[in-house]
Amino acid sequence: MNNKKKKSSSKIWLKRHFKDFYVREVHKNKIRSRAWFKLDQIHNKFNIFKNNNIIVDIGCSPGSWSEYALKKIGSQGKIIACDISFMKPIFGVIFIQGDIQDICTYSLILQKLKNKKADICMSDISPNISGHAVIDIHKSISLSTAALNLSIKILSKNGVFITKIFQGENFNMYYQLIKKKFSQVKIYKPHASRFKSREIFIIAKNIKE
Repeated sequence: MNNKKKKSSSKIWLKRHFKDFYVREVHKNKIRSRAWFKLDQIHNKFNIFKNNNIIVDIGCSPGSWSEYALKKIGSQGKIIACDISFMKPIFGVIFIQGDIQDICTYSLILQKLKNKKADICMSDISPNISGHAVIDIHKSISLSTAALNLSIKILSKNGVFITKIFQGENFNMYYQLIKKKFSQVKIYKPHASRFKSREIFIIAKNIKE
């Protein structure tokens, strides 16, 4: 692609980007990212958050999900957020910088839970996007599987697991794996997700015995 075509493509992308309703709302309301609206739509659909919930937020950076959940659970609730990337502090949220595939990170999460079970484990985790669908989907499945395994260990029996996943190869295998672990499993694509995006969300409730 020559320079003129690159500049033209960039201009088109920027024009579409700033015409996007959710992008405008992010700037208008000083929200960390459009992911805030995705979680809002998930909550409105499935009534996820309750007062005093204990929440573990995986792949939390830049912090929109923790920011949203904090307003829903009240001052007696608790949020432990984790990401391999740094997250700008949110008052009332405990942040752990680390890889959830690392046993040390898992141990830190358990330490912060203080022998209590979480009510919600939510994962907006995503790999660094390469642009190659097969590679990106494989990485996404791997990270989401790690999030699922963690959720099984830390959630209460009636807990809720929310995870983002990319549609494609092995998606059905991952979906079936979640169905083996939880008694209620739903698939949902919020309006705030871009139309062309492969991302989709799975909401699972009640761990099976």
